[in-house]
Amino acid sequence: MKVVILAGGKGTRISEESVSRPKPLVEIGGFPFIWHIMKIYSQYGLTDFVICLGYRGYMIKEYFSNYFLHMSDVTFDMKANKMKVHRKNAEDWRVTLVDTGLETNTGGRLKRAVPFLDDGEDFALTYGDGVADIEVDKLVAFHKSHGKKATVTAVQPALRFGALETEGDVVRAFREKATEGAGWVNGGFFVLSPDVCDLIDGDNVAWEREPLETLAASGDLKAYYHDGFWHPMDTLRDKIYLDQLWSDGEAPWKMWQ
Repeated sequence: MKVVILAGGKGTRISEESVSRPKPLVEIGGFPFIWHIMKIYSQYGLTDFVICLGYRGYMIKEYFSNYFLHMSDVTFDMKANKMKVHRKNAEDWRVTLVDTGLETNTGGRLKRAVPFLDDGEDFALTYGDGVADIEVDKLVAFHKSHGKKATVTAVQPALRFGALETEGDVVRAFREKATEGAGWVNGGFFVLSPDVCDLIDGDNVAWEREPLETLAASGDLKAYYHDGFWHPMDTLRDKIYLDQLWSDGEAPWKMWQ
C-alpha cells in the first residue's frame, strides 16, 4: 500500500519557520516533520511514499536527494575524489516526489498524484503537519473490514485553553490539556479506494469539501476513532510543544525502535 503525503501548503500560520522552508521540513528533535510522519507509517511496513510538493518543493527534493548522506558516517577523500561510507542508518523507503503546483488545493494535489499510485489498489493519505500514536495496521484492517470507499481517522484535539470544572464561581478542577468537549475532528490518516479520486475535478478542489462531503452523503465514508495522542504543527507554539516532548523522551508518536 502506498502512502500519499500532502506537503505543498505554505504554512502561513507558522510563518516564523516556513518563511525559509516548507512546513514539512520544520524540525522536531533535529529531524524534519515529514520524517516523523514517514517513520509512523514505515514501522507498520508502509514504506512506499508519494509526496505532493508545492511551496518550496525543491527543498524537499534536495533533502531526499541527500538523505543517504544525512543518515550516514562518511569520509571524503578530497584528493582522490572518493567517498567511503562507514555506517548508514537510512530507511528502506521508496520516495516519489511530485510537483503539484504552488496554488493547488488539497484535492487537486491528490489528483495529480494519481499517475504514481498502483492501479486498483487502496492507498493511505495524510497531511504533512500532524503526528499521532496511531496503530496504522489496525486502521488499515478497519478500512478493509467495512468495504466502503474511504476511512478518515477521527481525533479529539487538546483544547487550546485550559478547561475549568466549576461549581458556581468556585473552580473545582483545572485541566490544561483537556480533550473532553473538543469534539471529533478530521485527523488525516485516511485509507482510500482509488475511486475517490474520480470525485476531484481539478486543482481548485479542496479534498475536505466536495469529495469528503460527497462520500459522507453517500455513506461511503467511515470514521476510525483514535482516542490516543494526536497533535498538529500549525503554529510556533505547536512546534515548541512537540519539540519539548521529543527532547524529554516523551513523544507518544515515537513507537519505533
